Amino acid sequence: MANDSQNHQKDSEDGISGESRFEDAPSHQQKDLLSKLRAGMPRREFLGYLAASGVTAVAAENLLFGAGKVLAATPASGGAIRCALSDYGTDTMDPQLFSSTGDFTRGRVHYNGLVQLNDELIPQPELAEEFEANADATKWKFKLRKNVKFHDGSPMTADDVIWSLNRHLGPDSKSKVKVLVSAVKEWRKVDSHTVEANLESPNADLASVLGTFHFKILKAGETNFRDPVGTGPYRLSEYKPGIRSVHLRNEDYWREPAKLEQIELSAISDDAARMNALIAGDVDMMSGLDAKAVPMVEKTDGVTAWSVPSGSYTCVVCMTNTAPGSNPDFVLGLKHLQNRERVLSFAQGGLGTLGNDQPINQSYADHSADVVQRAYDLDKAKFHLKKSGITQAQIQVPNFGGEMVLLLRQEAQKAGLDLQIQKVPSDGYWSSVWMKTPMHVSDWFMRPTANIMMSLAFAPDAKWNESQWISERMGGLLKEAQATTDPGKRKELHREMQQLVADESGILIPTHRNLVDGLSSKIRGMTRNPLGSLGGCEWPEFVWWGA
Repeated sequence: MANDSQNHQKDSEDGISGESRFEDAPSHQQKDLLSKLRAGMPRREFLGYLAASGVTAVAAENLLFGAGKVLAATPASGGAIRCALSDYGTDTMDPQLFSSTGDFTRGRVHYNGLVQLNDELIPQPELAEEFEANADATKWKFKLRKNVKFHDGSPMTADDVIWSLNRHLGPDSKSKVKVLVSAVKEWRKVDSHTVEANLESPNADLASVLGTFHFKILKAGETNFRDPVGTGPYRLSEYKPGIRSVHLRNEDYWREPAKLEQIELSAISDDAARMNALIAGDVDMMSGLDAKAVPMVEKTDGVTAWSVPSGSYTCVVCMTNTAPGSNPDFVLGLKHLQNRERVLSFAQGGLGTLGNDQPINQSYADHSADVVQRAYDLDKAKFHLKKSGITQAQIQVPNFGGEMVLLLRQEAQKAGLDLQIQKVPSDGYWSSVWMKTPMHVSDWFMRPTANIMMSLAFAPDAKWNESQWISERMGGLLKEAQATTDPGKRKELHREMQQLVADESGILIPTHRNLVDGLSSKIRGMTRNPLGSLGGCEWPEFVWWGA
C-alpha cells in the first residue's frame, strides 16, 4: 500500500486510486477493498484506510457505497461451478465414514442434518425447526420440519431420523465419530415429527455435535451409497468414485432452491496444478491454496484468495504404541525443536497463529492462555534426544506438511538426530499410511467446541486417536467437561486437558492455520464457517455467480 510520501503516480499503480466510482477502479484495487469488507472491516476503519491512501472523503464514501453494492448484489440464479478439491475422499457417500474435504463437500451438497452451524459456530435449525435440552442436558427434544421430502419424493419423518442417528450408536457401529454421541442411550420417537435423545450422562454440546459433517439424515434402510437418497439442495447426477461427482439443483428443495444449476466436484492432489487450473479458468473454485501463492493469485485478474482464521492445523504424529514414539524423551525432544515462528512465516506466509502441541487455540471459547507456550530450545532438545538414545528416525509425508517437516529436519540435524523424510503418494494416504506407520503427518480442521475436538483426537477410545496416546485421566476430564453446564468449571477442565496433551501426547502442532482457498472473483455468497475448507464446506447451497 502506498504511503503519504509517495507520489500520485505510485498511488495509481500500487495503492488506491482517486477514482470516485468503485466500478471505475482498477480490478486489483476492487479486490483489495472487497477483501477488507468481507473480512468485516468496520466502516470507520475502511474510510480511514482510504483516507490514508490519499482518497478524498467524498470519493471514499462513493467507493464504500459501490463495494457494498457488489457484496449485497441480488443473488442470480443459474450457471454451474467446477470445484477442484485437494483430495477426493473415500469411495462412498456414507456420512458415517466421511474423513476429508471431498467427503464433507459431497455430504453438504446431497444431505442435511438436524442442525446447521453458522459462521460463528452457533447451532441453527435445519431439518429440525426447533430443539431444546432439559436443565441438566440429559434429554434433548427435536421438532422436525413437516415439508421436507427426500429426492425420491417421499416425506422425511421421525423414523428416518432415528434410523440415521442410531447408526452412530453401539459397539458394532462403523461410525468415525461415535465417540461424540457415546452418552446417548436411545433415540425415541415422540410422534411422526418429533424425536428425543435420552442420555446416560449430560452433554451440553449435543446440538453442536449434530451440526458436524457426519450426522446427516438418510432415508431409513438406505444401503446404496453409490446413489443414495438425500434431502439436500442438489441431487446426484453422476458419481465416479475417485474421479468426480456431478450434482443438479433440487427444484423441490424444502428451503429456497440453490442458485446454481449444477456443481461438479473433482480432485487435483498437486497444489500447483490445482492453482494453475484455477488461474487458467479450468475450474472456478479450489480448496487448499498454498499460503505462499496468495500474492500471485491476488495479482491475477478474475481470481481471488479466500482466507478464514481457524483452529485447523497440520501436525507430526509420533505413534506412542511403537518406537520411536513410545519413548517420551524422543517426542519431547522433537517438541522443543519446533521453530514455530519460522514455520508460520515460511510454510504459511504468516496466515495463522503459533501452536503449542495441543489443538485448542484462540479460535475456541475454551482456549486457555495459562498453558505456557513451549519455545524453541535446542539445549533441551539435545538433552531429551540423548536420553532417548535414538539417533535416526523416518517420517512419511504426502502432499501436505512438507515444508513443516523440512524445517523440523534442519533443527533435528543440529541436535544430532537424522530425521529421514519419505515422500509418499497422497492417493490412499489416509487408508495406507495414517495411523499405520510410526511417524507421519496429519491434518485437522477445527471442530465447533473444544470438547468435540479433544474427544475426536484424544479420547482413549476414539477411532481417530492418531498417536494412540491412551490417558485415563484425559478420558475422565472429557466426560466431566461434557457433563458440566458451568462455563467457568468447564474452562478449568479444558486448561488441564490442554496441558496434558501438550506435555504427554505424541502430537507436534507447531502452528494453526487460516483456511486459504481460491475462487473466481465473480463468485458471491461465499461462507466463512471456520470448520473446513471453502467456508466449512457450507458454500454449495448459498453461492451464486455475480456480474
